[in-house]
Amino acid sequence: MSAKKPTSSEDKKTGRNQAEGQRTGVKRKDGTRIDDPRAVVGLSTRDRAIDHELALLSGSIRFLLDITPMNVEQARTEFLATGELPEFVYRDVVDDPEVLKRVLEDVPIHLVDDTVLGTLLRNKHKEMSLQLDMLAARDTEDFMPLSIELYGAILPDLRRSAELILETVTATESTSAGSLGAKEFLDLAREEIDHYRQQDPDIEMHAEIRDDVSGVMVSGNSLLLGPESKVRKARAHALLQHEVGTHLVTHFNGSAQPIKILGTGLARYDETQEGLAVLAEVACGGLTAFRLRQLASRVLTVHRMVTGATFAEAHSALVADGVPASSAFTTTMRAYRAGGLTKDAIYLRGMLDLLGHLRRGGSLDLLLLGKFSLEDLPLIDDLQERGVLEPALLQPRWLDDQDATARLGRAAALDDPTAFVNA
Repeated sequence: MSAKKPTSSEDKKTGRNQAEGQRTGVKRKDGTRIDDPRAVVGLSTRDRAIDHELALLSGSIRFLLDITPMNVEQARTEFLATGELPEFVYRDVVDDPEVLKRVLEDVPIHLVDDTVLGTLLRNKHKEMSLQLDMLAARDTEDFMPLSIELYGAILPDLRRSAELILETVTATESTSAGSLGAKEFLDLAREEIDHYRQQDPDIEMHAEIRDDVSGVMVSGNSLLLGPESKVRKARAHALLQHEVGTHLVTHFNGSAQPIKILGTGLARYDETQEGLAVLAEVACGGLTAFRLRQLASRVLTVHRMVTGATFAEAHSALVADGVPASSAFTTTMRAYRAGGLTKDAIYLRGMLDLLGHLRRGGSLDLLLLGKFSLEDLPLIDDLQERGVLEPALLQPRWLDDQDATARLGRAAALDDPTAFVNA
C-alpha cells in the first residue's frame, strides 16, 4: 500500500530519470516517438498551457477563507454567554466573482486535445463556476442550495452511521494532558515542514498565525492558525498528519506534476482529500473517540441545518448529545457560516469511502500524487500509465509509521464505524 519515498537528492533524481525513461521509449502506446515534442510529457503544449491557466485561476480563489467568519471567537463568547448569535463578519472578496467568472469563461477548455485531461479540466471548470456563484451568494439564502450541489446530499446510510457513533462512542479520552496554544502548535508545524524539507529542500510550505483566522486550516501552501487556537496534546500529532502530512504534501506533490491543476485540486477532490487526511489520523494511531464523535457531529449538524433547524437548535442538539458547549459552537458555526456550508458531511463520508476502497484491494499510492476524487482514480491511473505523471516527490510521514499498514488494514476490515477508534 505504501508509496516509495525518495530518501536523498540522488534518489529523487533517479526517480525522475526513471519517469523520463517511461516517457521516452522508442515508441509510446499512443504511437508518438521520442522525437515527437509531445513525448516529453505525453501532452501537447497547448493542453499544458490550458491546464496551467486554469490552475493559476483556481489558486487565486480563496474559497474557504472567504466563506469563513473573521469574528468567530467574539461570536463564541457572546453566544455562550447570552444565547444570542451576533452577525458573522467576513473578509472582503478581493476579486469580484462576476469578473472571475468572465475570466473563467475565457479559458479555452474546448481546445484540449487529450480526452482524459479534457474531461478532468471540463469538470473542474464547472466546479469553479459553481464556487464563484457561491462566493457571489455568500451569506444569502441562495448559498445553501449551491453548497448542496457542490458537496452532495447526506444519504440515510451516512446519517445512520453518524447517529450510531454518537449513541455508542460515549467515553472520550481524558483532557488531563492539557492543550497546546497557537504558538506551541505553530512550532510543531514548522518542525513537521522541516521534516519534508529533508526530502526536498525546495518545497514551498509555510505555517503562520493570522488574526483573521479561527482554528487550524490549510489554504494553498500555507497552514494557518488563529491566535486563540488550542489543540489537545493527545490530538497534536494526528492533526499534523492531517494538515501538513496530507493537505500540504498533496498540494506540493500535485503542484510538481506536469498537470498543475492537481496542486489546487480537481473537481470534487475535497471529499477524498478529507477522507485521506482522516485516514492519516488512523494510520498514526491518532483517531480518538473525541475526534470520531466530532466527525459524526458534523454530519448530523449539516443534516439538521438542511432540514430547517436554527443555529441555536442545532447547537442545543449537540450539547444534548454530550458535546461540550464550546466545541458544539465550532461545529455549528462551521455548518451555518456563509449561509449554510454542507462541506462538513464529507469528512466521515470520505473516510468510509476510502476504507471501502482499501477493503476492495485498492491502494492509497496514487492518491498521494495530488488532489483529486476517488471517482477520478481510473483517469489518474490512465495518465500515469501513459507516463504523463511523475512519481510523488514527498512521502507522508504517516506512511513511515511501521504500524500504519496494519492499522489501516484493521480499520478497512471493520463493518462497524464505532470501532474505528485507534483501530
